[in-house]
Amino acid sequence: MGCIYSRVCIGDNCRGSSINGDPIARNDVAEVVNFSPSSSDVEEGEIRDQLNQLSITRDSEAGIRRLARVSAQFLPPDGSRIVNVPSGNFELRYSFLSQRGYYPDALDKANQDSFCIHTPFGTSPNDHFFGVFDGHGEFGAQCSQFVKRKLCENLLRNSKFRADPVEACHAAFLATNSQLHNDVLDDSMSGTTAITVLVRGRTIYVANSGDSRAVIAERRGKEVVAVDLSIDQTPFRSDELERVKMCGARVLTMDQIEGLKNPDVQCWGTEEGDDGDPPRLWVPNGMYPGTAFTRSIGDSIAETIGVVANPEIVVFELTQDHPFFVLASDGVFEFLSSQTVVEMVVKFKDPRDACAAIVAESYRLWLQYETRTDDITVIIVHVNGLTESAVGQSASYGDVLRNPVPQVVEVTGSESPSTFGWSARNHRVRHDLSRARLRALENSLENGQSWVPPSSAHRKTWEEEAHIEQALHDHFLFRKLTDSQCHVLLDCMQRVEVQPGDIIVKQGGEGDCFYVVGSGEFEVLATQEEKDGEVPRVLQRYTAEKLSCFGELALMYNKPLQASVRAVTKGTLWALKREDFRGILMSEFSNLSSLKLLRSVDLLSRLSILQLSQISDSLSEVSFSNGQTIIDKNEVLALYIIQKGRVKITFDSDLLTGPNAYSLKPEIQNEDDAQSGKELSIEKPEGSYFGEWALLGENIGSLSAVAVGDVVCALLTKDKFESVIGSLQKISQEDHKSRDYSKELTTNYDFSSLDKVQLSDLEWRKTLYSTDCSEIGLANLRDSVCLL
Repeated sequence: MGCIYSRVCIGDNCRGSSINGDPIARNDVAEVVNFSPSSSDVEEGEIRDQLNQLSITRDSEAGIRRLARVSAQFLPPDGSRIVNVPSGNFELRYSFLSQRGYYPDALDKANQDSFCIHTPFGTSPNDHFFGVFDGHGEFGAQCSQFVKRKLCENLLRNSKFRADPVEACHAAFLATNSQLHNDVLDDSMSGTTAITVLVRGRTIYVANSGDSRAVIAERRGKEVVAVDLSIDQTPFRSDELERVKMCGARVLTMDQIEGLKNPDVQCWGTEEGDDGDPPRLWVPNGMYPGTAFTRSIGDSIAETIGVVANPEIVVFELTQDHPFFVLASDGVFEFLSSQTVVEMVVKFKDPRDACAAIVAESYRLWLQYETRTDDITVIIVHVNGLTESAVGQSASYGDVLRNPVPQVVEVTGSESPSTFGWSARNHRVRHDLSRARLRALENSLENGQSWVPPSSAHRKTWEEEAHIEQALHDHFLFRKLTDSQCHVLLDCMQRVEVQPGDIIVKQGGEGDCFYVVGSGEFEVLATQEEKDGEVPRVLQRYTAEKLSCFGELALMYNKPLQASVRAVTKGTLWALKREDFRGILMSEFSNLSSLKLLRSVDLLSRLSILQLSQISDSLSEVSFSNGQTIIDKNEVLALYIIQKGRVKITFDSDLLTGPNAYSLKPEIQNEDDAQSGKELSIEKPEGSYFGEWALLGENIGSLSAVAVGDVVCALLTKDKFESVIGSLQKISQEDHKSRDYSKELTTNYDFSSLDKVQLSDLEWRKTLYSTDCSEIGLANLRDSVCLL
């Protein structure tokens, strides 16, 4: 059975509170010894003996001492670990991955994410602990490391840890928050979010403070459905919004803070408003701290306006219908929904492969919609071998949420999140380009500045290209690339000749290349700790016949490699550098040409970059061979953009009388050719277009079009256009009205009075153009009909 517990602070109690509701005094928290994870492993038999002894003594300090020895965050060669849960007679198989973010202006910025895995946790072999901590601010990396360590210690030291994990988790979060405040580490404008899962037998306890997330998969018939075990604590949640406002916070977007949008009107939570400018928390009379979350550990300044460490705790009973659960930082869930993450995990048997796929897809989407990436961390835990207990199947999660059983009495305020708020689920993922990304696109369109693929020193044969394509087919890193991006990727792969004994990548070193084996044999070596010392072992072999490839994580990952690769025979490798892979993802190479072509269409020339980008995603590609008929004396039903080759168009001169047949008119040089009833023929080159009148729903007549050579056209139908942008006819009419009104305004309005207008006298009406640092639009002068 699942239950929801929560601690909140309403009204005067805005700071962290103890179990009985009193504020925790900073000097009341006992300081404990710091432990750092060790890379040494303990023999399985020794661990078992220690656990048996510890389970008898139940010594919390002994459990804490184990944190230093068995929390080593190194995976075995197969990429995942397996631990048993004796009381439930099942096992947990887990893996993890943490990827440092890419920040163009701070290439050496540390990974502020951290995580911990303790299997077992403390003195009981039935307890296992997983946590993800997302640091932020100048000292975010140090804060996340501090909390990762202290939270576990505080939880194990709590006297109620065995009897009441809910109370223990709540107290541990608050104690850790108080210790961070007291530490020499400056947490005034830095801190960390925390999402933790304690597995105790068949029961899991999920504690959340911030906007990282825990999700569990649930089988429902033939489907596997994502069930959120935490709800992001952000101002997008109405209950959290009201709570921080009661604590004195101003909640505004950056646009509102900078005066670009009305601060009195909520402008977030809509499809149109979510463009990477989320609501943030600000002190009443200042432009700080600007947190986009409503709970965290640390952030002492933000704590004064309601950003508290109090966790929301969910208790959930595992059943055989729950195959796995996932913990991840918001770097994953910014662009991926919980359901999408679950569906990705289902595709892989090994949790390590699923971790890699999720990090890769998150990384790709960040670079698609932003000019940077966030730090990305994910832990995946498979639940294997669990059967129904004798007491029968527990109540479903949905039933629990509809009828929560409050087993813990609230100390102050009301329960949060409410049943309604929790059922509303997490905020939708972003699908909009950020303003920085839009500005980069605009600069690329205007200046032609974009990433340029390196020239290949070796021209590949078609057999070599076919081999590379076959090796990369359905690979998780490249599955979402467009055809044009795939062609560029092939060009970027450089030939590397190797001799027997050559070390391609070295264990412990840092790699920056992905390799496809073209010929030869290669062996994967890893040095492992054994009784006789370090012993190198061959883990597997790579050959061209197996379509082997390796180093995919080096394209994103920047931590020491876990194995070496050595050439056994003479061979060939095809190498892709990290900077080229990032360039393919970040550059506008895949759609820059489409944006340029779309902007060249007269009817679309006044659309924004965001609108053109959305249209570009709706284009469909069609190929024609030499002499093949594209249109045969029929009505044109789509806009055709010629991406390759030439198209011969034959039509009656009467079509030129149509007001929107712009693409046909410039080709007619002789006025005699435009005589009524005369059949005309023109040839449209690569980069041109025709049929734009179809987007307006106009039928100006029929024509025929034939491919001259091999031709590739991008098609845009009226239905697809209107599904993403709306009616073009309506957009054109509004544009004409705006221009007519602007002309009238410049003629009749006395602009000399504008020097007396204050910002408070204006009311924002409509955005005409925006960048990442400004917005141009129409504002209404209050008590006037004039627009400025």
